[in-house]
Amino acid sequence: MADQSRTEEMREQEERLKSNLSRIKNTVIVLSGKGGVGKTTFAVNLAYGLSENHYKVGLIDADIHGPNTAKMLGIEDEKLFSNGKMIEPIKVLENMKVVSMAFLNPDRDQPVIWRGPLKMAVLKQFLSDVQWGDIDYLVVDLPPGTGDEPLSVCQLIKNVDGAIVVTTPQDVAILDSRKSVMFTRQLNVPVLGIVENMSGFVCPHCGEHIDLFGTGGGEKAALEMGVPFLGRFPIDPELVKSGDRGKPFIQFNKESESARAMNALVERIVQEIEKAKS
Repeated sequence: MADQSRTEEMREQEERLKSNLSRIKNTVIVLSGKGGVGKTTFAVNLAYGLSENHYKVGLIDADIHGPNTAKMLGIEDEKLFSNGKMIEPIKVLENMKVVSMAFLNPDRDQPVIWRGPLKMAVLKQFLSDVQWGDIDYLVVDLPPGTGDEPLSVCQLIKNVDGAIVVTTPQDVAILDSRKSVMFTRQLNVPVLGIVENMSGFVCPHCGEHIDLFGTGGGEKAALEMGVPFLGRFPIDPELVKSGDRGKPFIQFNKESESARAMNALVERIVQEIEKAKS
């Protein structure tokens, strides 16, 4: 009897998953080969930028062990609740919704110590049991690497519209970003391109340009891998401060070089996806 009930529950969840995905026009995953390259900062500002362009946007923080989107959006104290069978996502803007493990953990310092099956189960819930409604773009911020979470998300969504690989210029990051490109290709996910973050720093005192981590590595990797190079972002202290304050730089530092580059990138991503579907 218990097995029959469990089978029925799984069947109903699969139906909810199909129903939810059918109402999402475009899905974009943001990944990196290693941590510390600014992937979540990029994903948060991409989602925010899309919403500012009047698209309905959903953002999934798929990093179960290190969920940071809530902090970067200034909504750490929010909690998820259910309206029956479905979970209500957290609304950031009128047309932007977010779901994250951060909203489920009562203690910010408490680690999530889970193996693969539990992580896959919660990611499936984020896709099937959250009331996303009709949205234009679902942005999924994946944890670093090519393990359980990226694989689970790609298998659950099945037809991801595009992947964006975020890297920094130095060789050790480029080495891992190339693996991310190969990962998406093996799963038949189109690669929208590579973004080079932390690409140079302009001294605020003397104006000298300093390549702290080198420059051009992301562009070179894109050329060698045969994928588009989407752009580069400099190291900007204000960008760091905006993330810590929970204020996306694309909105609150609009005149910065990073914000202008991000806005241009949002437009390009929209164009590339629409072109692929036309």
